[in-house]
Amino acid sequence: MAAATAEGVASQAYLEGKAVKETRALISELCRHFYSLGWVSGTGGSITIKVHDHSIPKPHQLILMSPSGVQKERMEPEDMYVLSPNGSVLSAPSPKPYPHKPPKCSDCGPLFMKAYEMCDAGAVIHSHGIESCLVTMLNPLAKEFRITHMEMIKGIKGHGYYDELVVPIVENTAYEYELTDSLAKAIEAYPKTTAVLVRNHGIYVWGDSWISAKTQAECYHYLFDAAIKLHQLGLDWSTPNHGPIQSIRSLWIAGESNVSVNTRKANCETNPFPIRCAQLTGNANDQRCIVLDIEGTTTPISFVTEVLFPYAHQNVGRHLSVTYETPDTQADIKLLRSQVQSDLEQGIVGAVPIPPDDAGKEEVLAALVTNVEAMIKADRKITALKELQGHIWCTGYENNELKGIVFDDVPEALERWHALGVKVYIYSSGSRLAQRLIFGHTNHGDLRKYLSGFFDTKVGNKRETRSYVEISESLGIDAPSDILFVTDVYQEATAAKAAVVHVSGLEVIISIRPGNASLPENHGFKMISSFSEV
Repeated sequence: MAAATAEGVASQAYLEGKAVKETRALISELCRHFYSLGWVSGTGGSITIKVHDHSIPKPHQLILMSPSGVQKERMEPEDMYVLSPNGSVLSAPSPKPYPHKPPKCSDCGPLFMKAYEMCDAGAVIHSHGIESCLVTMLNPLAKEFRITHMEMIKGIKGHGYYDELVVPIVENTAYEYELTDSLAKAIEAYPKTTAVLVRNHGIYVWGDSWISAKTQAECYHYLFDAAIKLHQLGLDWSTPNHGPIQSIRSLWIAGESNVSVNTRKANCETNPFPIRCAQLTGNANDQRCIVLDIEGTTTPISFVTEVLFPYAHQNVGRHLSVTYETPDTQADIKLLRSQVQSDLEQGIVGAVPIPPDDAGKEEVLAALVTNVEAMIKADRKITALKELQGHIWCTGYENNELKGIVFDDVPEALERWHALGVKVYIYSSGSRLAQRLIFGHTNHGDLRKYLSGFFDTKVGNKRETRSYVEISESLGIDAPSDILFVTDVYQEATAAKAAVVHVSGLEVIISIRPGNASLPENHGFKMISSFSEV
């Protein structure tokens, strides 16, 4: 029996049916649980869940919502509001004992409906948990909460341990419904987010189902609590190594922005660290090595997201089928099998078992394609995926279906550095094959003659400090500070800066290019918008 028509009308039988009753009971149970966690005390907070029914598309499922202004720990199944998919009330709770009037529908209703509309959510939780409130106060000017290298990040949809979790923060208002536009703008600005923080207030969290929403809400609160405690210890939760929030050196760097260029050049005459003078004066000749990121640094992010990734995605099946028996593809399949097995053990969303070879080529291919498409969708930085993508792109470049794109200032800078004897290397999450393909088939011709080597995730994750130690050791550089690393990613910059071996970490510059992600305020790194500045 259909729950609702296009006009949002549900039958009385369905309203009194098993699916609705079970969802009513579930919400009352969760309200009591969330009360015990401190998320909905003092009548604050709320929860809404769509009535799960396989026979009804999610956009047409009924919506159940806990009422507002009532003690959530005393909620009973009959206290819930039942709404049509468009938000109209189909069933309201009866009046309660004193004050003898029915509880009103949640003040969060418009925000819940916006999350359903924009995010295809199956459930939304609004928490007043103290962690979600305090974390917005650590920096009253911050528009985002950022954290990385924490195990519980893996509990947030689309994120892994090495990833940076970014949660937008919107300003509070006197009335909850007035937050609706701010929530919508935050969702538009952060399409991958599953939560929005409200300063001095709390958080909205949504998921594909109530299980997903609850799991993520618990992980968010854990991470907020961790950030608060790290802050109390004077440690920076937003960096890979969670070092001191602001060291003497970072203070010096931040202060540098107020010093004139001429003053900085003059100071280089007495500076005992000539590598730093090289950066301040733009003299690359004193730099022994330069290591460049690709995406957002030498190449527009749009080329990767709008050209390379879609090409690989669209050609996974064709490539694997045509090249199935080749050594390269068999090696790729072996890597994928190992990765998928690990994903299955960790419960990674989208991972499906790959049958053994004797199950037949078609069954193996179907499972491989499903896994690879899920990996691409989640933008995972893993070797198995990057190796396969590199081989797919190789075919694309050979068939003239692809051409690498670099910014116009890149070829001139590479040629200039090469003439000065500066060795230039590439470090990207893409495979070394993929890197060679981009620079060997660019819109400015073959640029590989200016490059001395390529590093990929085989040396380590780009947000791990150890990776930059490995690179400096591979290059035979005694002091990492003799290496300049240019990237557009703040977490990579901080990881490289922390690569202490003998004297100091790598020198780091952040690349500011069109389409690049925003940076934390007061990040302390020198920035450039063109390689002509190096």
